[in-house]
Amino acid sequence: MSEKNDGANRDATKRSARERLLVERERQKTRDKRRRTLVVAAAVVGVLGLAAVVGLIAANTGKDGADKAGPVVAPSGATGQDALAIRTGRAEAKSTLTVWEDFRCPACKAFEDNYRAVVHELEAKGLLKVDYHLVTLIDGNMGGSGSLKAANAAACAQDAGKFAPYHDVLFVKQPEEIDDAYGKNEKLLELAGTVDGLDTPAFRACVEGGTHNSWVGKSQDAFRAGKFRGTPTVLLDGKDIFSDQADPLTPQKLKERVEAAAKGSGGGSAKGTPTASAPASAPVSGSATPSAKASSTKGSSAGSSAGSSAGSSSAGSSSAASGSGSSAGARGTAGD
Repeated sequence: MSEKNDGANRDATKRSARERLLVERERQKTRDKRRRTLVVAAAVVGVLGLAAVVGLIAANTGKDGADKAGPVVAPSGATGQDALAIRTGRAEAKSTLTVWEDFRCPACKAFEDNYRAVVHELEAKGLLKVDYHLVTLIDGNMGGSGSLKAANAAACAQDAGKFAPYHDVLFVKQPEEIDDAYGKNEKLLELAGTVDGLDTPAFRACVEGGTHNSWVGKSQDAFRAGKFRGTPTVLLDGKDIFSDQADPLTPQKLKERVEAAAKGSGGGSAKGTPTASAPASAPVSGSATPSAKASSTKGSSAGSSAGSSAGSSSAGSSSAASGSGSSAGARGTAGD
């Protein structure tokens, strides 16, 4: 009887040992599987981390890309501090309009479309000169390179004495803000073909070589350092014409104020030869109507009532709405 019990106990012990071994093997398999999963996960995280670092480096390089593209080459006749402005009109004009613009900015187009005729009229009379500063705000907010390349092309047009008409063409033909059409040199050269005498080998070489890219980058740096609210920023003799939202400077008021300043200085019919880039009249035929719909990428935009100029929109987007003979567009805010 004892032998039978001993045998049974031994069998039970063997079964128990086999069961424990099986359980241990399953546990080991589970541990191995978990370890492989962790190793793979760590590898994935490492790759993503490296990608993030590379992306950050690329992004920072992109921000400074214009500055590091080569030496700063100012366009012919550039004026102002650090030669960052392109001037149109007669140097002796009593009043000065300072304009910070981005060729991809819809609100800048709204300003140009509504004020272009009176600005050219006052320039032709010798009463007003305009200092244009070209920036790349929309490239930074929306991505792409259209702001930079269009500004470079406009500077190349200044070298050829054709800045004013080409500047106007770029705004009249401005693509949708999200369409980086001006990031393609072919489009910029195509539009140059509509300006008499501009499409030359020298102009093409300037555009395709990005001759003034670093100069444009320096202008953008100056815009950021100036802490301007957005584009367009327009100053008449140093004062923001849109600062008073309740009573902004409409085209008619701009004309009246400039004429009054000229009379007060004994001017009114300033004489002299216009600069090479100052047209006697608006050089672009037809009219471009600012979009009536507001657009926003990172926030909301605020419009103003008809007959006034608007406030600012969120970073990454500009919007424009036309009023009766005045600009009523939202402005692209000054982001990084």
